[in-house]
Amino acid sequence: MSFKVKDHYFNKAKKENFVARSIYKLEEIDKKYKVISKGDLVFDLGYYPGSWIQYTSRKIGSEGKVVGIDIKEVNDKMNKIPNVEVFHKDINDLKTLEELGVDRPFDVVVSDMAPNTTGIKSVDQARSLNLVEMVFFHLPKLLRNGGNFVIKVFDSNDAQNFLKAQRSMFKEFSYLKPKSTRSVSKEFFVIGKGFKHNG
Repeated sequence: MSFKVKDHYFNKAKKENFVARSIYKLEEIDKKYKVISKGDLVFDLGYYPGSWIQYTSRKIGSEGKVVGIDIKEVNDKMNKIPNVEVFHKDINDLKTLEELGVDRPFDVVVSDMAPNTTGIKSVDQARSLNLVEMVFFHLPKLLRNGGNFVIKVFDSNDAQNFLKAQRSMFKEFSYLKPKSTRSVSKEFFVIGKGFKHNG
């Protein structure tokens, strides 16, 4: 299936000096659900190349901090932003938050992670769900009580069933397919507000 890669959002991102078009997904989510506030401590899982960090770092201002991790090599461009620190790390190897240079759980956790896709729908959906399950598994040690959460999901029956079972972890639990998502894409985003530590 073909689509124009250099579409409106691609060109807009280039013009506005953002490293990827995905920035507009987070911007739309944040405008609608008010997930990120000034002064927040934000964790970006699978941040590479860093457009979500570019958005978040502006939104939180100088009192806030955003920490990003990815299994890809560090994008040094991100480390040059004053309130940003990025690490070459796997979330599964993380023992303590101190390894990320923070001494408390995050106010917000965001993840735009996607698996390496094969083009085989069932395989890609299963790989995406594995990532989503992994993030939910780690969430209690990452996110503070009352904190907010955004994650990308590839739609499938299994994903819908898994997400239904997680609803009770948050006061509010919403789904959104941002306008900048390509029409052929099966991805959508889950927005959790008001994390409840004990579900």
